[in-house]
Amino acid sequence: MAGTSLRNRPKVSRRAVLGASAIAGAGLLAAPAVAQGRAGTEWKMVTSWPRNLPGPGTSAQRIADSVEELSGGSFRIRLYGAGELVPALGVFDAVSAGTAQMAHTASFFWQGKIPASVVFTAVPFGLLPHEHISWIEQGGGQALWDRLYEPFGLKPVMAGNTGVQMGGWYKREIDSLEDLKGLKIRMPGLGGEVMRRLGATPVSLPPGELFQALQTGVLDATEFLGPWSDRAMGFQKAAKSYYTPGFHEPNGTGEALFNTTALEGLPEDLRAIVLEACRAENGRALAESDWENAGSLKLLQEEDGVTVRPYPDDVLAALRETAAKVLVEFAEKDPLNREILDSYEAARTRLAPWSSVAMRRFLAARDGTA
Repeated sequence: MAGTSLRNRPKVSRRAVLGASAIAGAGLLAAPAVAQGRAGTEWKMVTSWPRNLPGPGTSAQRIADSVEELSGGSFRIRLYGAGELVPALGVFDAVSAGTAQMAHTASFFWQGKIPASVVFTAVPFGLLPHEHISWIEQGGGQALWDRLYEPFGLKPVMAGNTGVQMGGWYKREIDSLEDLKGLKIRMPGLGGEVMRRLGATPVSLPPGELFQALQTGVLDATEFLGPWSDRAMGFQKAAKSYYTPGFHEPNGTGEALFNTTALEGLPEDLRAIVLEACRAENGRALAESDWENAGSLKLLQEEDGVTVRPYPDDVLAALRETAAKVLVEFAEKDPLNREILDSYEAARTRLAPWSSVAMRRFLAARDGTA
């Protein structure tokens, strides 16, 4: 309702929340119109992705479809792919200005405008997807995210996840730190700054321009997401070395941006529906990405002639050491940066030992390497 604070999840009736959550969690039950008899509501959603790009583009369309189905057709969201209404990296300003009511994107794109936004996508050597969701929902991350975007009239929420990322596509092999010198690489977020300090040249480009840039030599290397999305983008046609791990993005949270006035102006049941559709997409997208990445990795190696290569140990050690310095300096630049990073690091300190005990040892035992 108008005038309601969105710093925390909006307070809506028990009936609205239970109804929307139950339907979303059940995978779109065939439900009667939630808003039967109400005049239709139509929104615009702008995205940073090519339309229906496997991974984030799929998530954006699925959220729009879910909202329409859960509302019984009374709430429709018209989706615009990157460049169809506004440029891929113009969606933040478009939603802030009210050109569109909603966007689907990733927070690290706004590093130049609000540096701390990168933390809400990924931090080098940081939280894994399940750990990141835990921080946002249980560790105070959402409240900090809200504070960061509030001056722009925006409400951010998680809206999908592409999982653990790969290290990227390289046209030449990386055998030592010397091979990073002068390397033109697309790597956004704090990972790009780590690469810059080790002698590489980060280049900022929207997703839709990456393949051509890699193919024509504008880029020597690029990261994007994981095998499923990367193969759809065609990177295997321009480079054959696929590096791991994705030290720069151990998590792939998709970001939904809402114009605060538009969100507050929705009836409470429709507001609950759109927020719960985004929340439901986190689990669905992560499951889908893990499944499809596994299949696409096999195709890349067996059909496309791609070689998966680990970063050399000395390169990985330098990346880790440099990342630690970047994070210290990042925190010193602004009090809110420090507050956000302190919260993030507290979550990592709490969650990492459990992840190690529960997952690392199990995986070693399962693989017979314990």
